[in-house]
Amino acid sequence: MTDGLYIHIPFCHQICFYCDFNKVFFKNQPVDEYIDCLGEELRMMRGEGLFDGGGPLTIFIGGGTPTALEDRQLEKLFAHIRTAVPTDRLIEFSTEANPDELTPDKLAILWGNGVRRLSIGVQSFDAGLLERLGRTHSPDDAERVVRQARDTGFENISIDLMYGLPEQTMHQWETTLDRALSFRLPHYSAYSLIVEPKTIFYNLMNKNQLPLPGEDLEAGMFNRLMERMEESGLWQYEISNFATEGFESVHNKLYWQNRSYAGAGAGAHGYTRGIRYSNHGPLKKYMSAVSEGRRPIFEEHRVTAGEEMEEEMFLGLRMTEGVRFDRFRKRFGLELKEVYGTRIRELSEKGLLASDGESVRLTQKGIFLGNEVFQEFLV
Repeated sequence: MTDGLYIHIPFCHQICFYCDFNKVFFKNQPVDEYIDCLGEELRMMRGEGLFDGGGPLTIFIGGGTPTALEDRQLEKLFAHIRTAVPTDRLIEFSTEANPDELTPDKLAILWGNGVRRLSIGVQSFDAGLLERLGRTHSPDDAERVVRQARDTGFENISIDLMYGLPEQTMHQWETTLDRALSFRLPHYSAYSLIVEPKTIFYNLMNKNQLPLPGEDLEAGMFNRLMERMEESGLWQYEISNFATEGFESVHNKLYWQNRSYAGAGAGAHGYTRGIRYSNHGPLKKYMSAVSEGRRPIFEEHRVTAGEEMEEEMFLGLRMTEGVRFDRFRKRFGLELKEVYGTRIRELSEKGLLASDGESVRLTQKGIFLGNEVFQEFLV
């Protein structure tokens, strides 16, 4: 039995300059055949008992861009999901979407097939910055899509924002926050730009052609983000995620709580039965494996007890609630302070961690220096 299910759609009509996810251009790709392979992989998972006990708690369709699919292809995808995945336990069904691809017809298809949560990749409300990122939508597209999604019936809507972008100013960031918060959505995600290898931005950076904001400005943007979200009644339940109570991403919390999830599709990752695995990324290898009746797993690793405890710490500390002592005790049969007492004490003395007797969590200073804290729990 698995708690979550992630389904990867690797197709995009445009490759964003910062994106390092497994993706390919939509044109001339075997999209229909890929969707059929996805359905077969899901049926293999069901045959192996991964969906026993009523199926997953959450389903999340990501990419790539799920909304790059044509209407009939979306319908085909959902038909496969219906036949392969039990939904007796399902409490959250989400999909990612691009503003310029999410038409009223696609919204109706998503709603009609049980999707109730949208995560829309807006990134910025500055037209120049959107162009700099390689995005193809406009700020007005984003506003239109939010309105149409609400008209369709969607209430659980999240938008993604980015800061620390090339030549981005604090004024531009404030303007983006103003417009984003004017929608009064129940959830926002905001990420600082990380320049990853094998991206257009990475190549530009190596040529000294990527003028990024300094550390102080980026930290100021993060601080302003937290202030504005709090002023708007949204609580920071994870370093990069803000929500009104009851609208936190259940699927993402499974990751941070180090719970099980199956990953289906090319390049998808999963964590089931104590094993972390990743699927073949190239479409040809992925589809060949499935066509031969094999799970398309490229590599897998059985997580040791020590590694599981490390993951419990650096994933759990991303959440505002932190790592609970009783949860750690129940999962590992050990007291948290027996295992990490020295490190917790040292980080607390530096003002990076705090404990109230029930959990250990990041302080405000620790949130800014999260990666430094997380590294302390890696052997």
